[in-house]
Amino acid sequence: MTVRFSLRVNNDLDLGALTGLAVAAEDAGIDQLWVSNDLMMRSAPALLGALFTKTSRLHLGIGIMNPYSVHPAELAMTAATLQEMSGGRFLLGLGAGSAEFLNWIGIPQDKPLTDTRAALRAVRALIEGARPEDVAGTGPGWTRDAYLRLPATKVPIYIGAMSPRMLAFAGAEADGVLALLFPPEHYTTASELVAAGAAEAGRDLADFDMPACVWLSLDEDREKADRALALKLAYYGAAFSPYLLSRAGLVPEDFAPALAALRDDDEDAAVRAITPQMLSLGISGDPDAVIERCRELQARGATHLSFGPPLGPDPVAAIELLGRRVLAELRRTA
Repeated sequence: MTVRFSLRVNNDLDLGALTGLAVAAEDAGIDQLWVSNDLMMRSAPALLGALFTKTSRLHLGIGIMNPYSVHPAELAMTAATLQEMSGGRFLLGLGAGSAEFLNWIGIPQDKPLTDTRAALRAVRALIEGARPEDVAGTGPGWTRDAYLRLPATKVPIYIGAMSPRMLAFAGAEADGVLALLFPPEHYTTASELVAAGAAEAGRDLADFDMPACVWLSLDEDREKADRALALKLAYYGAAFSPYLLSRAGLVPEDFAPALAALRDDDEDAAVRAITPQMLSLGISGDPDAVIERCRELQARGATHLSFGPPLGPDPVAAIELLGRRVLAELRRTA
């Protein structure tokens, strides 16, 4: 069985830090590196343009862009240009984005599934040399002049999905899906929803890529690894999807004490407020502990494991340790 690995990092990192991570990822045998494009941070397309010059094998993706703050025509321009620049190493993550972030700039997110579907169809048509006007379901407003003045190409499009309907849509039309798994064992349900969407569309998923997207914190010192993940959970846990938290027997309010401690600048109290049950939303610990959880995902059918922040108390060291101890073992036993 072929097994793949990827990393996901945030666009709050500057180019120097990202370059260090990308080089470490390539050296560690990672297959893909995804950079987020959250609003009001650094531009992921600009960062990837630079990172392609620092790497030679690594596939780089934006995870994700949305059709609200960037028009699908510009999404297609960006994707086609980065694919041309990289010699075929670019991956596009597309999704509805965060309604909260879009609200910052006064953009409503009224029909996330409808708008994401229309964007995927329009972007794919433009990249592949067609006109959205000639493709059903691309949305209104396209004219005969709406086509890319660039050579036609192919760009894998992954849908950022969490809800059951968006997961089913990804299975029906996308090349892959980026589905955050809280807890990691949610992979079983998420993959079943993707498969159901594909079956309804009469589609074969032989070439479909579904990374098991988990949060990872890795260190030789298990306590240090757990602490790094606990701090991440303390900050973000209350904002997690209630649907996903319910899969682990949790609710957003469970994270209120940890978040309150962080707001009081008391990291130790925040870490103590994160229970083992909460910590299990991600994967953390020393290499042996991480390998055990990853094998559980492989047993559920995952052939692509994707690791997101914090990665570890020292991210570059964590990536090196991941390649040397964890990935080698997982590949050996796949």
